Amino acid sequence: MPARHRDRLPPLAVDDLTDAQRRAAAELVAGPRGGVIGPFAPLLRSPELLEHAQRMGEYLRYRSAIGTNLSELVILLIARFWSQQVEWSIHAPIAAKSGIAADTIAAIASGRRPPGLSDDEAIVYDFCYELNVNQDVSDATFDRALARFGEHGVVDLMGLNGYYTFLAMVMNGAHTEPAAPTTAIPLIPLPPGTWYT
Repeated sequence: MPARHRDRLPPLAVDDLTDAQRRAAAELVAGPRGGVIGPFAPLLRSPELLEHAQRMGEYLRYRSAIGTNLSELVILLIARFWSQQVEWSIHAPIAAKSGIAADTIAAIASGRRPPGLSDDEAIVYDFCYELNVNQDVSDATFDRALARFGEHGVVDLMGLNGYYTFLAMVMNGAHTEPAAPTTAIPLIPLPPGTWYT
């Protein structure tokens, strides 16, 4: 990934917002995120897109059929795949609080398959790996996920992958910077096309 020199779409000043941007920002502030943070700073330039994206994200992050613990695992995997520091800096501490082991987080940060995954974590890991690297999911992996999470869970699992990839693409393209220092292990960019070995 090329070096980043500036945030291309930094947070907007409140006085500069259009009415549509003010409404979109107010909705974010009133929701569980509490502010226009991370990917929503660049997305605020397209307030209708932001409104739709944040509603989808609110469902996937807080109420997905696979639960918040496994949703956080997906988010970390996508952040690692895209070397997306903002998403990582926000979600690595949340993942740790939700029960993802420190060794798992460290392994993902370094681009390795974590040892000692639970059965559910291994299903999610394998599903995400195949979907992102192979751009497909094998019948065996799909059937494991289907047996464990049902159709609703599998669709949410695919949705989490797509939604957080979308956010990573927005922030990587905009060169969005983390809002504040973080306790998260920093992500060292991996060469393009590298995934967990």
